[in-house]
Amino acid sequence: MTMQWQEHASLKPFNTFGIDVKARWLAQAHNDAQVRSALESAIQRQIPVLVIGGGSNMLFTRDVDALVLHMASRGRRICSDDGERVVVEAEAGEPWHPFVQWSLAQGLCGLENLSLIPGTVGAAPMQNVGAYGVEIKDVFAGLTALDRQTGELCEFTLEHCAFGYRDSVFKRNPGRWLILRVRFLLSRTLSAHLDYGPVRQRLQEQGIEAVTAQAISDAISSIRREKLPDPAELGNAGSFFKNPVVSVALAEQIRTHYPNLVAYPQADGGVKLAAGWLIEQAGWKGHREGDAGVHRLQSLVLVNHGLASGAQMQDLAQRIQADILERFGVALEMEPNVY
Repeated sequence: MTMQWQEHASLKPFNTFGIDVKARWLAQAHNDAQVRSALESAIQRQIPVLVIGGGSNMLFTRDVDALVLHMASRGRRICSDDGERVVVEAEAGEPWHPFVQWSLAQGLCGLENLSLIPGTVGAAPMQNVGAYGVEIKDVFAGLTALDRQTGELCEFTLEHCAFGYRDSVFKRNPGRWLILRVRFLLSRTLSAHLDYGPVRQRLQEQGIEAVTAQAISDAISSIRREKLPDPAELGNAGSFFKNPVVSVALAEQIRTHYPNLVAYPQADGGVKLAAGWLIEQAGWKGHREGDAGVHRLQSLVLVNHGLASGAQMQDLAQRIQADILERFGVALEMEPNVY
């Protein structure tokens, strides 16, 4: 398959915020050979490269004077199966939620709590994506990445990835490694994680007594659909801010003024606060300025009502950050990559 470069291409279809900026060049890579070809051509032409997946964790604030390389590779497979533990692998361009549903259809458990997360398989390790008590690191079996500095293929173990809360070695070294495919260690026996958020309550409401991985996936999908807007209908990148981890002293100080503070003690002695709760207490929920706004049902989600620019979205986010810092003494960190 010949790779074509589009000049002055709109990136609106390639980011879930629906921000209409242009790329100097746009190419789509369907396999490893095309990835290498694009990178080599960019080096020869002295053109910088920006690699994107589903665009669900990107906020474009300006046109991109570079080659935007969209990872469009597809493929998913079972690598090993001992009857109980199963290693599955998916290409970087595989859409995440369909991959989760495929794994469930194989009778495999482990990814059900990560249902309906937007984006692609290749982008998931970058942020160590997580939801409802499960993170990528909990089911990770390895990945293959291209070292853009040396051109060599590298195999990463769990330890090599140095996963943290919405963090990894890949995020801390942007542009160094290009993830090509990812492996996950799943199980044929369910180890249910039901105590984070309203998952258990939703299953009870649905009258489900014999809990299955698919039932958990369906419950979480229904919860997410109620709380989070569909990017196809309302531009967004899901949770815009990380849940901050603060000291016990600061958490208790906030609690003296806000007795209903939503807080979760951490193993390292810190306290994780709910960023959405802080933003809602500050009165930002449902706020709108032109087409840039905060979702009316979930204050952790910033939304593009149609024609907002990335700069307008960024300005709104920065003013929310400043307000939360002034009110609570808590610094919020943006989740999306801002370009």
